[in-house]
Amino acid sequence: MAKEDKKIDFESSLKELESIVEKLEDENINLEDSVKSFEKGINLVKECQEQLQTAELKIKKLLDDGSSKDISKS
Repeated sequence: MAKEDKKIDFESSLKELESIVEKLEDENINLEDSVKSFEKGINLVKECQEQLQTAELKIKKLLDDGSSKDISKS
């Protein structure tokens, strides 16, 4: 189930990022809220990139030898 949790986390992170972008595009948002939202968005992007890199490494490993034993789980 850990694999499903990662997928859910990734998908929910993307949805949250979309929400943050919409919020930042709102002309009525104040500077403090903009900075907080931007910071949260940057953190979400970093988390998503890590998950994508892990998935990419696993795929490369599977294509190389059909095994994913050596890949550490985050």
